[in-house]
Amino acid sequence: MIRRIILITAGFTSLAAGIIGIFLPLLPTTPFLLLSAACFFNSSKRLYSWITGHRIFGKYIRSYRQFKAVSLRAKIFAVVLLWLTIGVSIFVFFDRWYVWISLLLVATLVTIHILRLRTLTKAMLDAVSNETETTRF
Repeated sequence: MIRRIILITAGFTSLAAGIIGIFLPLLPTTPFLLLSAACFFNSSKRLYSWITGHRIFGKYIRSYRQFKAVSLRAKIFAVVLLWLTIGVSIFVFFDRWYVWISLLLVATLVTIHILRLRTLTKAMLDAVSNETETTRF
């Protein structure tokens, strides 16, 4: 029961961050919505059905689930925010060369991962089914 409450709370917290990300360009939307869907999938079938069928949020989740694709805007903002955060961390908070190298390596690998994701096209978005999925995350 406590696990369910924690997952639902995490799902709504992530959903709030995703909603803010729709309007705030530096905050990515899709990862937060995917996290919400995963939390709801593992805690509440009703909430999972609601979020995947939602007229706004559902398209982000279904697009990623169906095509493993994110929008070009999301990719650009994720990479820019990543490198800004790593840059500030390196030059403001850490003075050890091995920490710098570790952070740069992590940032490089995450950037490669983000750039390797497919870019969501208008045709893909149009093809996304309106049906909610029931496959496990």
